[in-house]
Amino acid sequence: MRRTSWELGVGVFMLAGLLAVGYLTIRLGRMELFGGDAYTVKARFQNVTGLKSGAAVEIAGVTVGTVAGVEVNPQTFAAVVTLRIRTGIELTDDTIASIKTQGLIGDKFVKLSPGGSGKTLKPGETILDTESAVDLEDLISRYVMGKV
Repeated sequence: MRRTSWELGVGVFMLAGLLAVGYLTIRLGRMELFGGDAYTVKARFQNVTGLKSGAAVEIAGVTVGTVAGVEVNPQTFAAVVTLRIRTGIELTDDTIASIKTQGLIGDKFVKLSPGGSGKTLKPGETILDTESAVDLEDLISRYVMGKV
């Protein structure tokens, strides 16, 4: 009887440890279960060089979401970026999405500049006004080759 209670205590301790590790993995890895409290919108760009899934989406320097996916439209060959925006942030239909770099050679992120329209974007709709990423290597090579 005494041995059984000792084994039960160890089992409960191990279960609590595994739950704690699982919780920390989800929280520190910024993973979301069951969809979380966010909605998605899409944006089409001509060039998304360096933009990766998980990159930040910012408005006025504040992170309001993440890049959920980057893919190519096979008909237009444009890059389609799926943005997960935190619920409560309402984007208007004249929002401008730009791909920016943190610092000179930092990570890429999406900057949203809300417009003044009264019509809001619904989940799944597309941001029409976009500004593609500046390809620094292309600019340098143009400068070196004297094409600037």
